[in-house]
Amino acid sequence: MNIALIHDWLVGIRGGEKVLEQIIIALKERYDINKLEIFTLVHKENSQSEIIEKEIINSSFIQKLPFGLKKYRYFLPVFPYAMESFDLNDFDLIISSSHAVAKGVIPNSKAIHICYNHTPMRYIWDHYHTYFGNSGFIKKMVYGFAAKKLREWDIISSNRVDFFIANSMNVRNRIRKIYRRDAYVIYPPVDTDFFSCEETIEKEDYFLIVSALVPYKKVELAIETFNKTDYRLKIIGEGPEKRKLKKLVKNNNIEFLGAVDDNLLKKYYCKAKALIFTAEEDFGIIPVEAQACGTPVIAYGKGGALETVIENETGVFFNYQTPESLLSAIDNFSKKMFNNRLLKENSKKFSKMNFRKEIIKFIDKSIEEK
Repeated sequence: MNIALIHDWLVGIRGGEKVLEQIIIALKERYDINKLEIFTLVHKENSQSEIIEKEIINSSFIQKLPFGLKKYRYFLPVFPYAMESFDLNDFDLIISSSHAVAKGVIPNSKAIHICYNHTPMRYIWDHYHTYFGNSGFIKKMVYGFAAKKLREWDIISSNRVDFFIANSMNVRNRIRKIYRRDAYVIYPPVDTDFFSCEETIEKEDYFLIVSALVPYKKVELAIETFNKTDYRLKIIGEGPEKRKLKKLVKNNNIEFLGAVDDNLLKKYYCKAKALIFTAEEDFGIIPVEAQACGTPVIAYGKGGALETVIENETGVFFNYQTPESLLSAIDNFSKKMFNNRLLKENSKKFSKMNFRKEIIKFIDKSIEEK
């Protein structure tokens, strides 16, 4: 069986790339394959794990354009054409890992196309105004026109998918609403074996944020909230909003730690009083990693957090993205006791092994049905 893997872009390791890693492992275990072919818009060499880098990676024409690798996001309007340019005629099974345009490849008529959908493209749907609402008039006009065309293409190209997998019930509902298609839910893999702490480890007096510093993550909400308190807040992550966010800090109780490796990240998870999770995420791997380390979560009560955090058992929710609501949740959190064993047990539902078993079972079933 010839299998093609499609991924939006390979420029770093985040949640989508960790999903791709486990798909690769699962396929190789099941079908005894030496190398898989991956098709992606752009590929920054050595930006991935060995699991991904040792496969055959094909990038699109965008990689060859001036600044195509560094500024690939500026080429958003031509992403569909880049994906459609891949020749997949020799492949029997196509598995796309898509949060943007990967699902829009053109399969041959006999191939089975399974899409693991992290979310319908957030730039043009749910978070369009977050990304482009504050742009200048000309930029807003250009991207507004492009977004309209992309929305049309996104819906049309969803018909090229035979079977959808959603990474959460939250995304399943969005797929139904936008594409009018059903999807089977398989939660993303979390390394719950690695993210584990000794039960005797002592908590320190700080709260933690682990996040890409981009607009929809709402890190500014946490900064505005902690500016009103003496509570210590440590922020791990990098992104284009970093300079802007640093300017919002009024007190020395808020500390930016930048990017850290996984070993150091685990130490911060283990010693934190709680993880602060301010975004409405499609799923959200970070709250699961925190729980695996025995750390409860204070999360915005929408999106994927509702599927990963058990209220009053592994964390607490706040209902509005306002400092007042978050402060109330922190106060509520301080009055509760959380069971380390329960936190870890809840995280195990999202283990890498469970993911690989579920994905192979779904692929085998889809092949039988097709």
